[in-house]
Amino acid sequence: MEKYSLIIVGGGAAGLFLASSAELKNGKILILERGERLGRKLSATGNGQGNLTNEKVGETPYFSFSENGNARVQEMLSRHGKEEMLAFLEGLGGIFLPDERGRFYPAGRQASSITDLLRFEVARRGVEVKLGCFVSGVEKRGEVYLVTAQTPDGERVFAANNIAVCTGGKAAKNFGSDGNGYEIVKRFSHTLTPLYPALVQLKTETKHIKMLKGIRVGGALVTALVEKTPVASVQGDIIFTDYGVSGDAIFRISSFIADKIGAQAVSLKIDLLPSVSAEKLASVLESKQRKYPNADRGELLCGILNNQVGRAVMKRCLGEPLSAAVACVKAFALPVSGTLGFDYAQVTKGGVCFDEVDENLQSKFSRGLYFGGEILDIDGECGGFNLQWAYTSARVIAESLKSGGQV
Repeated sequence: MEKYSLIIVGGGAAGLFLASSAELKNGKILILERGERLGRKLSATGNGQGNLTNEKVGETPYFSFSENGNARVQEMLSRHGKEEMLAFLEGLGGIFLPDERGRFYPAGRQASSITDLLRFEVARRGVEVKLGCFVSGVEKRGEVYLVTAQTPDGERVFAANNIAVCTGGKAAKNFGSDGNGYEIVKRFSHTLTPLYPALVQLKTETKHIKMLKGIRVGGALVTALVEKTPVASVQGDIIFTDYGVSGDAIFRISSFIADKIGAQAVSLKIDLLPSVSAEKLASVLESKQRKYPNADRGELLCGILNNQVGRAVMKRCLGEPLSAAVACVKAFALPVSGTLGFDYAQVTKGGVCFDEVDENLQSKFSRGLYFGGEILDIDGECGGFNLQWAYTSARVIAESLKSGGQV
């Protein structure tokens, strides 16, 4: 039986960050990855462009069902934040630049380049990697963890003093994250919070948007309401679909409401023209109606909104005064009925109860068992915050192993 100081279950972002930064006094490190290559989901992050962190890291809250979850994450970020992450990756040979919204990308805008940098460093450090290995069991005997894996060569058992579960959650199972890591969690009596897809498209009422499939509205201001109370607003692109809405703004707003949909009345209020006041819009429409009294009322928003969007607004306000059309442009309402689910989500909301891990992300129930990245009940907004958490959590674990992990 092969023996290691650390076995990392999962060769995604958190696992690669841990393997490329852990400094153990004795023994070897092994990554067990069920896929045929490392970092598959990492290589697709940021629409394949590699949005890895954000200027607003440290001031933007993270979501957690734990009352103190965000406060604890912010403390960890104060030790291992965006500056350290960027310096670490630059030290591996990369160059990273921010865009106008403070999102950092590789200079070449290729997410797979981040994976390559980490892969090269893992190899340089002599970390052993086994691909196509599905972990089917983990048990602890004394101070040693025994990990059973189904490998291309049959079932094998590996032993380690420490184990880090970095399998991801349930989001985007096409990358191998189908929730299998939760089975390891349950074996050690850990609690899982409710799980929800986040950073995901939203299903809405489609009565008023059937004619808008595929149309993009840039720079819309989207406000999410729960029981008619606004909970968040974001500005960005939205795309109308046959099931509801997608686009940058929708992915971002979904993080605030994913766990509310179904249990409470959730809706979106979309300002289709946020840079124009209601008064200005009303003045233009009234002037146009006076100038072209015989024009089709459905065309009044021509030259103001996308023609199809304008017609949809006017159709929705059929028989009502122009003030109703103005109100609809500034607050196009869509009740939310659901999401497209985990298969289309970028991240999982919920996970291993954060109250059940210590300040080192080590299990409070089993010494030497660590959890990193998305498997924990921590998720961030769209824009690099979740990849930042993968790095930060990995460095917290690495720091603990260096100073006092089981050897």
